[in-house]
Amino acid sequence: MISTVLARRYAKALFAVGKEEGKLEAFAQSLNEINSLLQESPDVEAALESPIVPPELKREVVDEIVKAADFEDSLANFLRLLVDRGRIQHLKLIAESFEALMDEETGRVRATVRTAVPLPDDLREQVASALAQATGKEVILVTEEDPDIIGGVVAHVGDVVWDGSIKSQLAGLKESIGRGEQG
Repeated sequence: MISTVLARRYAKALFAVGKEEGKLEAFAQSLNEINSLLQESPDVEAALESPIVPPELKREVVDEIVKAADFEDSLANFLRLLVDRGRIQHLKLIAESFEALMDEETGRVRATVRTAVPLPDDLREQVASALAQATGKEVILVTEEDPDIIGGVVAHVGDVVWDGSIKSQLAGLKESIGRGEQG
């Protein structure tokens, strides 16, 4: 919980700088690149997150990342600040919080839709359209397969869940039958 609050605070600060400099999209793209790099290089991620690795070494790693990716100066300084303050291990959460701030700024919302089988493109568009209509925002759709739901769709948009899965319908039927037997 504390790390989430901390990450949001740092993301807001970076967001304010990006907005002031007119570089929000560049910062968002750079943070995505860093996250991708860390996912592809678990050793680098582990070194940055490890309390055993000295801050000087972490700073060298960050400097190499900055040099290789040619990041904006203010973003490079931000990453160095995270190392200096011992907060670099929160980089993923900071990037996620920054992305959420970008979504708020641009009127977008991210939706995760789970289905038992892959969702065909035409249905994917229909689901995205229905969620856009329900939320009043542009929807960025992420789909996941989950055979446990048997059929139907489960959509997560922020804190809201629309569960139209057969699994939940069967659970509801089982519960109503159970209540009928007790009465």
